[in-house]
Amino acid sequence: MLERTLKGVIKNVSQSFPVLLLTGPRQVGKTTLLEVCASEKRSYVTLDDLEEREMAKNDPALFLQSHTPPVIVDEVQYAPGLFSYIKMHVDRRKQAGDFWLTGSQKFHLMKGITESLAGRVAIIDMLGLSAKEIAGKADKAEPFLPTLEWINNAKENPSSSSQVNAIYEKIWLGSFPKLLQDGGKHREMFYRSYIQTYIERDVKDILDVSNKLSFYKFLRATAARTGQLLNYSELARDVDIDQKTAKTWLSVLQTSGLVQLLEPYYNNVTKRIIKTPKLYFLDTGLCAFLTGWDTPKTLEAGAMNGAILETYVFGEILKSYWHNGRHPNLYFYRDADQREIDFVFERDGILYPIEVKKTATPSLTATKSFTALDSLKKPIGMGAVLCLREKDIPLSREVMAIPIGYL
Repeated sequence: MLERTLKGVIKNVSQSFPVLLLTGPRQVGKTTLLEVCASEKRSYVTLDDLEEREMAKNDPALFLQSHTPPVIVDEVQYAPGLFSYIKMHVDRRKQAGDFWLTGSQKFHLMKGITESLAGRVAIIDMLGLSAKEIAGKADKAEPFLPTLEWINNAKENPSSSSQVNAIYEKIWLGSFPKLLQDGGKHREMFYRSYIQTYIERDVKDILDVSNKLSFYKFLRATAARTGQLLNYSELARDVDIDQKTAKTWLSVLQTSGLVQLLEPYYNNVTKRIIKTPKLYFLDTGLCAFLTGWDTPKTLEAGAMNGAILETYVFGEILKSYWHNGRHPNLYFYRDADQREIDFVFERDGILYPIEVKKTATPSLTATKSFTALDSLKKPIGMGAVLCLREKDIPLSREVMAIPIGYL
């Protein structure tokens, strides 16, 4: 089993907080990771078990008597009434690390968590395997920032080749641990079953979707728009639903960790920046499956090749932070003059612009929109073009070309 970067984070957090909540989509390895980190005395219970779920919902006091801490409670979103009883327990015992919880519907959990366990719970986000984890370099995964220090560390521990075939193979396969264990031999069966289970279980739990076929079409239409500005009216029109339904259904995809919205960078100094977010699928393999690309080669040559490469980079950047227990101040930039920058980091008041390019020979023209940030009157740090080069190279004094394989 591959090591996960979060392993050290979980052990450290558990020494300070009585409750740890690990959230993320189904099948990304949340339970496996906690079991690896657990000592022999920590018990395990899953609320996927209907009997246990019934007890947790109807008699939470008895449930906690039956499963005394330290304990792992899997899929805790099925019994939000547990949170107030957990609060009473941790306030009485004041013991760090008593409860490790997992949930695959993050936003569904947040209300109960914030009301009952504020100040007592550490919330950690988890996605599928990162490129560093797949390469067996989980301990070398540093949060990405285009600085010389990060680049020098990354070049010593690249996650993979930046050759176009190698990158699109990774994109096409995706990052679910169970799928990667057998080298992706049963990719189509895995994703087909994943979608069916997702619609039958998670979607049904969150809202009553009467037309499952329409929701599946919505899922596909959303996947086809990864890396694009979010347009509810287009989504609704393509699936023949109203905009209100489209907004509700997209919130379901966010709730279950399948998509992420990236907000535009906004500064009150300028009023011309478009406020519409961009939409990203969080697993490129699932995205490629939903949009019908049968091989890495056809995906690389197809109409989505640029958008899905950007989606892959976005996912790896997120993992580099989330799997270290951190969250990036990450945005995109687009103004009324159509000047666009794929990603903009803000760190300590400094802006770092980043472009993603499907090329092995990037030129400085790829960074022509970086000057748009000058109008924001903020310090500008090192810029970067993440591309398919094998080695990093300066494009100017302010911009580096960085291999995607460094991520």
